Parts: sequence; C-alpha cells; structure tokens
Amino acid sequence: MAAFIFIMLKKLITPFEKLSKSYKTVILVVWIILVLLLWFVGTSGTKHLFPSPSQVLEGFKGLYAEGLVVHIFHSLSLCFVSIFLATILAMLFAYTWPIPMLKPVAEFVTKFRFLPFTGLSYYITLIIHEARDMQIWIMVIFLTTFLTTSLIAVINDIPEEEFDHAKTLKCNRWEVLWQVIVLGRIDYVIDAIRQNLAITWMMLVTVESIVVASGGLGFLIKNSDKFMNHGRIIALQIIILLIGLILDWGINFFRKALFRYSKI
Repeated sequence: MAAFIFIMLKKLITPFEKLSKSYKTVILVVWIILVLLLWFVGTSGTKHLFPSPSQVLEGFKGLYAEGLVVHIFHSLSLCFVSIFLATILAMLFAYTWPIPMLKPVAEFVTKFRFLPFTGLSYYITLIIHEARDMQIWIMVIFLTTFLTTSLIAVINDIPEEEFDHAKTLKCNRWEVLWQVIVLGRIDYVIDAIRQNLAITWMMLVTVESIVVASGGLGFLIKNSDKFMNHGRIIALQIIILLIGLILDWGINFFRKALFRYSKI
C-alpha cells in the first residue's frame, strides 16, 4: 500500500506525466476542497477582508430578489449583438487585408486596440444618445480591433503551400482569397471569437457599469460597490466567471461539432 501511494505521489509531481481522467478529476476535487476550506477558515474570525461564504450566499439571495435573471439575459443579449456586429466588421477588414489598396485600412484598425476606453466612449456619447446603442457601439468598436488583429494573424499563419495548391488548381487570385482564406479558415474565425470572449465579457461588464441606464450585470456591480456590499460583489464575480466559462465551452463545442476536422 505504501509503495502504491509513493508511486502515485511520484506521478503527481513528475513533469509531463500523463494521468487518466479519473485521476485528473480527483486532483480537481481536492483543489476545490482546499480552496473552500481556506475560504471558511480565513473568514471565520470577526474581522476579515474577504466576505465569508454566508455573506456571499446572502448576496446571491439579494441579487435574485433584485432581478438577477433579467440582468443576466440583458448582458447576454448585449454580448451576442456586439459579437455579431464586430465579427462582420472584423471579417470585412481582415479579408480585404491581402488587397494592397485596403491593407493600410485594416492595419490602422488594429492599432485602435491601444486607445483608452474612457476617451473613446466620451465621443460616442456625443453622437449616440440612447443608452443601449451606446453600450453596443462601444463594445463593437473595441471588439472589432481585437478580432481584426486575431484574424490577420490567422491569415499570416496560412502556409504558402495552401496558396500554391489553389493556384495549381487554376484558381485566380480572387478564388484563392475565397477558397483558402474565407472558406478555409471559418473554424479559425469561431476560435478567434472564443479567444476574445474573455475580453468581450470583461469589457461588457465595464461598459454596463459606466452606462448604467439600461441595466445588466455591470449595473448590479456598480450598485453593490456603491453600498460596499462585498458579499454581493463576490457573488456577482462568481456568476460572471461561470457564465464566461459556459460561453467559452459552448462556442468550442459548436466549433468542434461543425468542423470536426479542426484540431485546435
């Protein structure tokens, strides 16, 4: 028995050791238990910086009573509309990037990702006055810059052999653009959206906390922060993290289901 435990411990601390799914599950459960134990012990006293589990539970109850489900769907709809519009714009810029005359435009768009968030949102509020539209277009502008950068990187990584193969099939240059870049990399577009989802979800909550008129999870965080309700803030962080992970898993599942040849 002692020898078996020694062998298992040696496997667990050996770099690049391959473990079965059951062992991986056990490791994950142990880490979750340790984190929860640390949370309970660390917040057991009368004075603590981090809210206790009971305070977070009260936060969940308070958020639900305040219409949490409605705010979640509000944030999700904002996220999906923004991603849809930004994806169309980013694909337009990225797919015209190989055209010499339009290449500077696409590259110029990618440079906007360094712009400060607050400055640009100020000018958008001067043009658009409806809160919901303001949130959408702030999100679209910023997400377009990151998505365009990712898609241009995908095009740059296409092996030269794929272009040569299309040319040997008598494809003209427009057909090469369509077959190799547009049709040949649709699964990469979905993966680029997935990779930028964390940025999108983080920005969405920030945008909603700046423009609070139309609600959402950002509004709830702003409201909780105003009244120093740390239990609600941590409860919201847990909800936002879980939704982000579910969206990431959903997009990855959708990509693998549609494009089974994809290895990423």
